[in-house]
Amino acid sequence: MPDTVDKATRSRYMAAVKSRANLSTEARMVRVLRENGLAGWRRHVPLPGTPDFCWPKQKVALFVDGCFWHGCPHCYQAPKSNVRYWTEKLAGNKRRDRCANSSLRTRGWSVIRTWECQLTKNPGRCVARIKKAVKEGQRTGWKSVRPKGST
Repeated sequence: MPDTVDKATRSRYMAAVKSRANLSTEARMVRVLRENGLAGWRRHVPLPGTPDFCWPKQKVALFVDGCFWHGCPHCYQAPKSNVRYWTEKLAGNKRRDRCANSSLRTRGWSVIRTWECQLTKNPGRCVARIKKAVKEGQRTGWKSVRPKGST
């Protein structure tokens, strides 16, 4: 399906997408964390990649990745127009995510990444992963935790 607006308008729309307080990701995660009694988290701590949430005492960083912006292997649908731009944009986002993960792990942080769709479809699984990481706290050699089938 071709885009229904011109290039300049589409660019304006995309620039207006907020990177914080997105209702389908961060605001939903806040609600899920509170409903499940997970405490001690902070938001937007100045760490590599600026995690959406972190537990500083346990050195756990949580990113809630939007399916479109981070290329979810389950539900991402590439735009039909301006394909080269979006391919490069997505590759850059993924590269930045890997660098943030690596930098955090080097500093001794546990990294959890969850997809927007997982938070919507199975918040209990997300909570279980978070609780496990927070309970274990800092653990030497901890790797970034992402569900199977993800990049």
